Formats: sequence, C-alpha cells, structure tokens
Amino acid sequence: MENTIDALSRTEDVRRYWNERIHDLEMTEYSPGTAEFFRDLDDYRFDKLRYLPNVVDFNGYRGKKLLEVGCGIGTDLVRFARGGAVVTGIDLSETALGLAADNARHAGVEMKLELADGSAMPFEDRSFDVVYGHGVLQYAADPKKIVEECRRVVKPDGAAIFMVYNRLSWLNALSKLTRVELEHEDAPVLVKYSISEFRSMLEPFGEVRIVPERFPVASRLHGGWKGLLFNGVFVGSFNVLPRSWVRPLGWHLMAYCSP
Repeated sequence: MENTIDALSRTEDVRRYWNERIHDLEMTEYSPGTAEFFRDLDDYRFDKLRYLPNVVDFNGYRGKKLLEVGCGIGTDLVRFARGGAVVTGIDLSETALGLAADNARHAGVEMKLELADGSAMPFEDRSFDVVYGHGVLQYAADPKKIVEECRRVVKPDGAAIFMVYNRLSWLNALSKLTRVELEHEDAPVLVKYSISEFRSMLEPFGEVRIVPERFPVASRLHGGWKGLLFNGVFVGSFNVLPRSWVRPLGWHLMAYCSP
C-alpha cells in the first residue's frame, strides 16, 4: 500500500511539473498554440533527433491503430497521423493535451486525445497495433507498470517502440565533465538506464531489440565558449570515429518490442 501511495504522489508531482512546462519552448519566439509555434518545435525536434525518421517509419502504419503514451504537444503523433495511422495520444498534462489538439487542428489531422496515466490506461486488452513511448519512461513515477500496460493493450501481432536515456553515454559523461545540466534535470523523476537495465524493464515483451541512437549534432541550446567547444570541436571529432566503436554510447536507447 505504501509503495502505491508513493507512486501516486510522484505521479501528481510529474503531472504538475509538465503542466507548468512546455518541452523546447525556448526554441521558438511564437506564442504556444500558433501554427508557427508548432512549426518551430517540429523543426527543432527533428534537427536534434535527425536519426528518428530513419529508425521510426512514421509513414509505415497506414490504417493501423497507434497509441502514443506521453504524447506531449503531439509532434510525433502528427507525423504518424499524416502517414495514415489511426492515432490516440494520452498524457498526464492538460497543458500538453490542449496544445496537441491545436497542433492537430493546424496540421489538418485527426487524433483522439485522453488525459490518462500510462500506468493505468483506460483501454481494453489488445486494443492497438502499435504502442509508442519516446522519452517517457525515464520521467515516469512507475515505468515498469507503464511497460506492463503497454504489453496489455498491444495486439498479439503488434509492436511497441520505446526510448530511454542511456546512463553510459557520451552525453551523460559530457554533462558531468562540463557541469552543464541536461534538459529537465529538475524533473520530479529522471532515471537513466544501462542497456541491461532497460532490457530487464522490458521483460513483459517476448522479443526485445535495443539499439543505441542519437550521436552528437550541433546544438542550439548552449552558447559561449562551451557551445563553441561542443559544436566546433567535439561534434566533429566524435563523428569521425567509426560508429561501431561508439554505438554503445548513444544517448538514446531505442527498443523495438513484440509480444
């Protein structure tokens, strides 16, 4: 009972945190909810995450029922919807869901949005062909329960895609070395995982493939000498190294799972 109460309390802390913040807000000068706002945040997201369209086929789920857990303002969900997927997004944050609805309207796509906790989803068993959670588990009060719920709601022939942060990564090490905090270090929950820890959390799924991704690209976040050193020296030097040498150090651990 005590663990349940603690998880509920942390979940409320997480809800409050994300209701008060919009991810990457500093990357646009436009007002939240405007078409220009969503354009800028989409541009920034897929600039820093250049790998993502290469490893997630946003156009590959036409006619499939897709659920995004922790959909935020709907940036990825819009791409899935444009690709023909029948999309549903859930999030703890009312702020995020309101913006996601605006995003869908500007994009001219349909999406079903629900205020819901990923650890207790309001869906029947085997409801979705695909479950997607990119950058959500590491901020969640009960990530194991979210994984269990995702396994429950995905169809037997379906798939799940997750991403968490790699504790044993170039970016985590660089952050500690330069004493530059990562985004949302002040979140109520932020857990980074090793590959083996991530695999253990995904045990409810029958098959799991984990691929480290996100290697250094020029950053818009930091200026001054640290930004110059990172963008001018580190990015180029790191990317000269053979990818096979440094792949385990990718900042993002992508997991592709099937029941």
